[in-house]
Amino acid sequence: MPDGEGIDLLPKLLEVRPDAAVVMMTGQHDLELAILAIRRGARDFVHKPLKPGSLQATVDKALAQRADSPDDQPEQPTAPVRDLIGRSEAMLEVSKQIALSATSSATVLIHGESGTGKEVVARLIHQHSNRKGPFVAVNCAAIVDTLLESELFGHEKGAFTGADKTKPGKFELAGDGTLFLDEIAELAPPLQAKLLRALQERTVERVGGTASIPVNARIVAATHQDLFARAQAGGFREDLAYRLNVIGIELPPLRARPDDIPLLAVALLDKAARHNGQPPARLTAPALDALQRHAWPGNVRELENILTQALVLARDGRITVDHLRFRQPAGGQSPAGPQVGVDEALVLRTLDEVEAEHIQRVLDHTGGHKGRTCEVLGISRPALDRKIQKYGLSLPGR
Repeated sequence: MPDGEGIDLLPKLLEVRPDAAVVMMTGQHDLELAILAIRRGARDFVHKPLKPGSLQATVDKALAQRADSPDDQPEQPTAPVRDLIGRSEAMLEVSKQIALSATSSATVLIHGESGTGKEVVARLIHQHSNRKGPFVAVNCAAIVDTLLESELFGHEKGAFTGADKTKPGKFELAGDGTLFLDEIAELAPPLQAKLLRALQERTVERVGGTASIPVNARIVAATHQDLFARAQAGGFREDLAYRLNVIGIELPPLRARPDDIPLLAVALLDKAARHNGQPPARLTAPALDALQRHAWPGNVRELENILTQALVLARDGRITVDHLRFRQPAGGQSPAGPQVGVDEALVLRTLDEVEAEHIQRVLDHTGGHKGRTCEVLGISRPALDRKIQKYGLSLPGR
């Protein structure tokens, strides 16, 4: 607008009409702006170019939410954090889920392949929440079971050999903040039972202790595995899986959002240049094309590593294809070479193919539960039914 920004007008609109359901629209593909808009009271956030069907579903959803909670008040603004980058619809949905879950104390389960940025999402949830305590992270796969129990729940002096003093666990150290449990699927069965009790009772017992210690940390967990499939196979407690998955956030793999790569590449190169004390570098058009044709089995983490290495190799501020050191596939052919093979088949797909694959993945994740699937995808039940029929998708267990 010529006289200001829509994000600044939003609180003024809600001051005049607290019951209004406001949908923000922008031509900027800024995911943190979406988070900020929802935190300030917007019901939803859409990008241009608009699709009439999608816009209608968004408006219907906003009106339904207003009918369910007419007295909701907008959240106080928080400073945007520039860690979430992209312009794809999948990442816009992730940004909305971050904003909505940040206002709650419910447990969050973040699911996505390794390297997709699950801890980044967990930190954003914490930063956009009203919690006063710290963000405490624990990698459940990086600590042996015998030590992990003490790490999570603490121990009393003399509880075991070497326990020469009382030590509080991560639950206590997180206080009124957020406890992030990464690789939660790797938790041993005895610790699963103890974690379930901590979530249910909001208390913990230190190793070697008998007193129940109240805890208030908000739990955000992450995994690259399907917890419910693990539960069916006997490797994870189903009741704990449900307790963790009160709010579910699905992170898309990088190969499913190649249009985000140019933005990511610029941001990651800038970060690497600052970290290494080097001047910024730019990608040549063939180099950027090679990045977009790669399948990225290691996701954003692999992209960051390759760009950091390329920055070191480039001497004139220009990164060419020769500076990109992709991981060699089994056949030994470079994914960025003239014959892309598997990578090209994965990336050069129609939008319908990508959408069908993503919806099927969400259906599999929710066990065919249409209500939960609609929540993850951000679409209405009739829209989901039409897409299931259109793509011939299957409902697990049916």
